[in-house]
Amino acid sequence: MPIEQRGVDTVPEAERTSGPRDLVAILLGSNLCLGVIVFGWLPVSFGLGFWASVTSVVTGTLVGVAVTAPLALVSLRTATNLSTSSGAFFGVRGRLVGSVVGLLLSLGYTALTLWIGGDVMVGTLARLVGLPTGGAAHAAVYALLAACTAVAAVYGYRLLLKLSKALAVVMTVLLALGLLAYAGDFTTAAVPDTPYLLGSFWPTWLLSAVAAGLSGPVAFITLLGDYTRYVSPERHSSRSVWRATCLGLVVGLLVPQLFGTFTALAARGGLDYAGPLVAASPGWYLVPLLVAATAGSVGNAGLMLYSMGLDLDAILPRATRARATLVVAAVATGFVFLGHFASDAQSAMTSFVLLLTAIGTPWAVITLIGHVRCRGSYDPEALQVYNRRSRGGIYWFSAGWHPRATVSWAIGAAVGLAAVSTPMYEGPLLALTGGIDCSFVLSGLAGGTLYAVLTPNRAPGTVTAPEALAQAE
Repeated sequence: MPIEQRGVDTVPEAERTSGPRDLVAILLGSNLCLGVIVFGWLPVSFGLGFWASVTSVVTGTLVGVAVTAPLALVSLRTATNLSTSSGAFFGVRGRLVGSVVGLLLSLGYTALTLWIGGDVMVGTLARLVGLPTGGAAHAAVYALLAACTAVAAVYGYRLLLKLSKALAVVMTVLLALGLLAYAGDFTTAAVPDTPYLLGSFWPTWLLSAVAAGLSGPVAFITLLGDYTRYVSPERHSSRSVWRATCLGLVVGLLVPQLFGTFTALAARGGLDYAGPLVAASPGWYLVPLLVAATAGSVGNAGLMLYSMGLDLDAILPRATRARATLVVAAVATGFVFLGHFASDAQSAMTSFVLLLTAIGTPWAVITLIGHVRCRGSYDPEALQVYNRRSRGGIYWFSAGWHPRATVSWAIGAAVGLAAVSTPMYEGPLLALTGGIDCSFVLSGLAGGTLYAVLTPNRAPGTVTAPEALAQAE
């Protein structure tokens, strides 16, 4: 299979051969991994029991999917990735906001996937063959996983799609076996000596809904376009693509996350997930667990690295996608080592997802408002101006930026960060929200409302920039 040469340029119609089934397969197969499963452990680590964990995760996921899934329709129309597509609203240079947000999201989730997958691999190998569990073993396993992931990401979309289709079947079987393996130790009660993280039930439940549930779909706000740009709007309707996206996200996220909740309670994993998971596993499930940790991590992290390569390619147009992917693979591996040797898993995960949700949500809301206003009508050539190192076009706005959209996002992100509650940082607006983290809602409302007020509603094919300046430049 040849290495994909295409970066964030427009995908020709002849190459747009994927369909809604492929979209479901890639969202399902890539998410059945320990990097997503571990989010089901978060509510347990917060002190919640089974039913409270399930309701918070399901509620957060459904809300997140409702906001995130329509973004898949943007790249269906533009034939390029979502960060580049957002140039229609932020400007061809302002779309760098989306590229940076996407790069940070993918970087964090890649590191998390390799981190938890590597820890489980080391633990299972220690039980199976007596592998030492010191720093050298972890370093070797992390490096091996990162190398395999980088290869898959460099080869590109077609290989990752085939891998996801295989993982959708293999990982479903492995998780079903896991339910049998841990069923004997399962309990619906919260783990003993694990108090509510925020002191009482409802604030902790809401934190879980955001950190464990909502964060899953939000992780895809810049990723969905990586897949739907290969779907042809001439052969597949927007409704079918939207339905496939919803199905893929709901099933692909809830199945692994609820498996994580189930196994965390069975393993009594209040303070850690990987160690208790391996320790509680019966001997016959160690090999399936090792396969799940290896294959699932490569599939999920491979897609994240692929997206990171596209985002870095968008930021540095002179870089090829393959070279950009190798660079971000090295950076992500560095974050894995930092996470393992220098961070507390629960605090690092919770802070990471909450902070990035706060800055990513207003970007997603503004992009959706813009998509609705233009009714899916774009100028694909004008979106590529920055990538070609040229100037002008209907999305040039003011020096390549749409100031009002950018300011709306910045204020929305600032409001979100001021309202966030993490183990490492608490925003000043928490005093006004009763100590409850409302960062997702407030950031989206602030950014979206400002954008709607500051920019007039326009018909398809028109722009909100100084057109005379755009055409002159």
